[in-house]
Amino acid sequence: MISRVKRKIKRLMGKSKPSQRNEATQIEYGNYTDQLVVHEDDKLIVSKENLSQSLPLIAEMAGIEENLIPRRKITFMQWNGPILDIKGYFYLDAIPLEEDDLVKKRLVLISSSGIKITIPLKDVGIDGLDQPLDIEGKYYWAGFQGKINFATLDHNAPLPHGEYSVYLEIEVHVLGDQHYRKRFPLGNIEGYLENGFHSSKMEYYSSKKEMKFNLLATYDLPRKTLKIHSSKLKDMNPAEMSLDADQNKRGIFYSFFTKTVFIILYRVFCLLPLNENKIIFASDSRSGMSGNFQFVYDELIRRNHKFEIHTMLKKGVAEKKTYKEIVELAYQIATSKFVILDDFYPMVYSLKIRNGAELIQLWHAVGAFKTFGFSRLGRPGGPSPRSRNHRNYSKAIVSSTNVARHYAEGFGIEKDKVIPTGIPRTDVFFDRAYQESVKERLYREYPFLKGKKVIMFAPTFRGNGQQSAHYPMEVLDLNRLYQDLHEEYVFLFKIHPFVKNDFSIPYQYSDFYYDFSSYREINDLLFITDILITDYSSVCFEFALLNKPMLFFAFDVEEYVRTRDFYYEFHSFIPGPLVRTAEEIVQKIQLRNFNMEKIEPFVRYFFDDLDGKSSERVVDQIILGKCNIN
Repeated sequence: MISRVKRKIKRLMGKSKPSQRNEATQIEYGNYTDQLVVHEDDKLIVSKENLSQSLPLIAEMAGIEENLIPRRKITFMQWNGPILDIKGYFYLDAIPLEEDDLVKKRLVLISSSGIKITIPLKDVGIDGLDQPLDIEGKYYWAGFQGKINFATLDHNAPLPHGEYSVYLEIEVHVLGDQHYRKRFPLGNIEGYLENGFHSSKMEYYSSKKEMKFNLLATYDLPRKTLKIHSSKLKDMNPAEMSLDADQNKRGIFYSFFTKTVFIILYRVFCLLPLNENKIIFASDSRSGMSGNFQFVYDELIRRNHKFEIHTMLKKGVAEKKTYKEIVELAYQIATSKFVILDDFYPMVYSLKIRNGAELIQLWHAVGAFKTFGFSRLGRPGGPSPRSRNHRNYSKAIVSSTNVARHYAEGFGIEKDKVIPTGIPRTDVFFDRAYQESVKERLYREYPFLKGKKVIMFAPTFRGNGQQSAHYPMEVLDLNRLYQDLHEEYVFLFKIHPFVKNDFSIPYQYSDFYYDFSSYREINDLLFITDILITDYSSVCFEFALLNKPMLFFAFDVEEYVRTRDFYYEFHSFIPGPLVRTAEEIVQKIQLRNFNMEKIEPFVRYFFDDLDGKSSERVVDQIILGKCNIN
């Protein structure tokens, strides 16, 4: 028998690759031994501590059938895009399940190409399956449930390409160091597949990879279980996909020009006189004057001073500047009294700002929520300790003294350079006439908004930056939200402009869901919004000024805390309930359970001034206070 076991292990390990693991899922390529049994030369090695656990595995590999009768049934199975929600029970006759910490259940996917994927399931009591079951009390922990997102199964990437048969696995530890393990097909689940199948798309985005898959779930009649096909449709570098990819490639000379030549030009232009009345607005995140730029600009014009104002605006960091624009940028920065930014602007950080000039950051976000900049040192996607980004600002504005220390840390500058003027674009939240005019215009342009309450969904993106930005739309159960809310509400999507993956609203929901992602000014939309659903976006700060309810749909909060983190403990920070599912969203809305009492202290902490005069303070304290006007 031992030789047969060794032969089987050799076959299994012959095509093995390194295992990939994370907290939720274990993926193995050709190695089904779970590392309990190791083959070395002509021996099987089992560690003493794994001996009892290894016996069921050795018996399984040797083809020895344990005299165990499985009892199992799927009691609920539902798909939402690539997300499978499953419930049921599984136990072995005569093996009691009276202690939940002595039983483990898993969903096991096995492909014909040698991939085995093990997904832990949550053990639940049989009374938690929401239906009467004739099961003895000694099998109380026979129940299980799980929600599996096949679009993020493999290190946040989709289920690997292949055809998989799905099994249930149970492992029971009986006191006395006996282990039992049994794997069995799901049974006849055909009735849970509408029209006999379910299909969905799965996508993955990073700075160097874009992948698309089709997922197809069918009933495997011979095996009486679920069969899942994952078909890879695309696997490309997104930088090579655009029509102007060749044009946008930055060669050695262009890189040399934008770095070395740009700095030399700047230093040469610094020999020219500094123009005390010149201001340049520079941004690599907007193609036109808007946001804080627009409000400060309008205030400068209102003052009727003789400023010489220039702009250098690009819609994104990836948009290539011409050689002429690079020369002009060097000249304008070198000769302007005030250089004003509103976001990350890489070309300026290598420069030593000349004496008498000011480099001012009107950061686009309000308050302090997600860690950024040098607050992320040592974290994935964080900066190098030697990075020069942000560190040459002479001034940066914030909404309150309470968040100044976080901005000083994030920018790597002294705290006294962070000025709590308030954020200019929030001035409209104190202008009733402006708000009413915006409402009238929106109701006129979009008449379906009038007569119903408005829910706006405005999450931030996932990914490490603009090149990998995406949002997993499959986490929203569109059907559940529609069925429970469409008679009273309309639902607006305002997806972050960085997000790459396409999202199409199914036609059957077109009287409820509307995509406003291309609408530039989110603040205007807030005025007609009754309930905001967000996650880690700074839009919660502006919306709090309206004293309206918010929900925080943070389905991945543990992962976000681990990889990104916040300046404040998430649960105590958010001025509204945390929700993880569409069911919880519906429940909070229907019960009007919004924790409204948290909004007022939230606003007091994150805003020093509630007067709508932030633009005036920026001009008075940061520009006019330093500028010699004739």
